[in-house]
Amino acid sequence: MKTVIDDYIREEMFPHMWCPGCGNGIVLGAIIRAIDDLKWDRDKIVMISGIGCSSRITGYVDFCSMNTTHGRALPFATGIKMANLDLKVVVVMGDGDCSAIGGNHFIHAARRNIDLTAIIINNMIYGMTGGQYSPLTPTGRFGTTAPYGNIDQAFDLTSLAMAAGASYVARGTVYHVRQSISLMKKALDKKGFSVVEMISDCPISFGKMNKMRTAVEMLKWIKDIAVSKKAWENLSVEERKEKFVIGEFLDIDRPEYNERYNEIIKKAQKMGGNE
Repeated sequence: MKTVIDDYIREEMFPHMWCPGCGNGIVLGAIIRAIDDLKWDRDKIVMISGIGCSSRITGYVDFCSMNTTHGRALPFATGIKMANLDLKVVVVMGDGDCSAIGGNHFIHAARRNIDLTAIIINNMIYGMTGGQYSPLTPTGRFGTTAPYGNIDQAFDLTSLAMAAGASYVARGTVYHVRQSISLMKKALDKKGFSVVEMISDCPISFGKMNKMRTAVEMLKWIKDIAVSKKAWENLSVEERKEKFVIGEFLDIDRPEYNERYNEIIKKAQKMGGNE
């Protein structure tokens, strides 16, 4: 029986290469369903990724797509959007890809407020390269490079995006799929830089280092640590440890980068007598 998914994937690329229980497939399904609900023209969609487990998504979708270098998905996406304003540009990144080597690009894409949608799959680990801890690994959790526990404070990626200047910011999880699809639809349809962080599971690299041996265990854990904004307000500082707030955090309108850039072009032409 044909499904919505079948209309948007490259069947020749399957079966996929993700590990059993990986949350990337759930995120892929959520993205496709959000795009299908919006009724976008597939020929007008470009999906960009960097390097990592999440980057395979661009190989599986039946859109124009590009797999770029590690941490550089946003600069590539920026160039594509500026070259053709009619395109819907979606960027899929992992937590390390976005917040470590790509962190500088992330904050400046938000600062510019360029019309892109960034979907960050946060499985709290470098899953593809051996299970090293990332800037989003919770304090105290284990990785192959943190065998005694991570002592770093993790980024709050949604707060970082808001402080840097994004127009839309939200967080969902691979457990709360319906909510995540709704958040993605709003992000995709938002003019300006929009961000959806997706808390995901990696049962092979993160799970095995943190006493969660199966995807089911990890999904139950994600369910337990995900808290609505209303419930979050009633938690003490101690109760908030290792928990995430999920939902929509920011939805504002401000000038988009290409709009302002075109104004500069017109101003330069006028000043040069070449209107």
